[in-house]
Amino acid sequence: MSDPKPVSFNKWFLFILLAIAGILALVDRQVISVLKPEMAAELGWTDDDYGTLGAWFQGSMAVALLVSGPLVDRIGVKWANVLGVFTWSIAAMFHGLAHTMNQFVLCRIGLGVTEAMATPSAVKTVATILPPNQRSVGFGLINAISSVGAISAPILIPFMAIPFGWRGAFVIAGIAGIVWSVVWLVSTRTTNFGDVAVKAPPQVAATPAGPKLSILKDKATWAISGAKLLSDSTWWLLLFWMPDFLHRQYGISGVAIGPPLALAYAGGALGALVSGAAATHFLTRGYPVNRVRKLAMLISGLLVLVLPLASQADSAWGAAAILAVVLAAHQGFSTNLFALIADVTDKTKVGQVTSFAAFCGNIGGMTIVKVAGLVLTAGLGYYPLFVFAGASYLMALAWIHLLLPNIKTVDNGAEAGDVLPTSLH
Repeated sequence: MSDPKPVSFNKWFLFILLAIAGILALVDRQVISVLKPEMAAELGWTDDDYGTLGAWFQGSMAVALLVSGPLVDRIGVKWANVLGVFTWSIAAMFHGLAHTMNQFVLCRIGLGVTEAMATPSAVKTVATILPPNQRSVGFGLINAISSVGAISAPILIPFMAIPFGWRGAFVIAGIAGIVWSVVWLVSTRTTNFGDVAVKAPPQVAATPAGPKLSILKDKATWAISGAKLLSDSTWWLLLFWMPDFLHRQYGISGVAIGPPLALAYAGGALGALVSGAAATHFLTRGYPVNRVRKLAMLISGLLVLVLPLASQADSAWGAAAILAVVLAAHQGFSTNLFALIADVTDKTKVGQVTSFAAFCGNIGGMTIVKVAGLVLTAGLGYYPLFVFAGASYLMALAWIHLLLPNIKTVDNGAEAGDVLPTSLH
């Protein structure tokens, strides 16, 4: 097997910017979760109200993903990234001006719609700037670096709220995204990513750009989307409700909740790095993609089975350690699932398939976040939610295997993953 084509410094610099965008997206959506005890006390929210806000966020993102994927394919990653980050940063800042439940609903809808650009933009950017045999480690690094945001958010957000209040925390997070947008525009001013329809082969270019029902005729689309629906429901449950779980179960909040949450998300970062590096290691040594992807997902699914034990831990740190294992397993599963999109999808449709799969994932997230609010309001606690979540990844893998018993990589041509030469500033 030939050695992988070297990746230029410029590509890796853009890759780092892409990872930072993922951190910003996570921080913007996490402010409300980390500061939920303070905000709920001031605004009088119930568990059901909080679940409703989460459901509106997930639902609006799900609907917007049906448009954002084709939009990313049409305008290319250069403009898709800056459009997404700038608009969701503005939406985040508006949270600082909200007072009523209806105003917060509108803010969460705005954030959900604009953050719908994040996933298809990230997947298409990695598929564009990295060659095929480096994408697994690329997706792993993206997830790992994004987890840095998850680690730092529960530590930094309370400190931002100390001098400026929870409203100021939203504004600061939004300003950071606007600064990122300026840096991206300056850094890519002479870059030709070559990822839009004009570079496609004649038979592909002849097909008009835009949403395609043809992806819905492909078993791979449904295999990936069904797996996203099941696995993402667990991710969104933990992302939205984990701070409340630690507060409810162990009575910690504010600055004190930061370290246990950081430990949990550190597990996610480690899982992303290990899974991406391991998949790349075995693929470059000639192991079949079917075996590599499914074995990685199987190991991840088995690890998530420990999740119900978190509700029975003796301390916040014990629960956080279990949650760290679960989040590591989630990132391992997610890294290989995103890489599977690039494996089995023509590069001109990566954004569309990603957006539809993410739509299904957000439908799962919207459902579980709302159900969690109802379950907690009924006094049933987190245990039944964790039992379902613990089994969701093995169900997702079974669904993939049913529809794709033998995963085969699509040949996207020799130039797949290349960025055209550009100046390095």
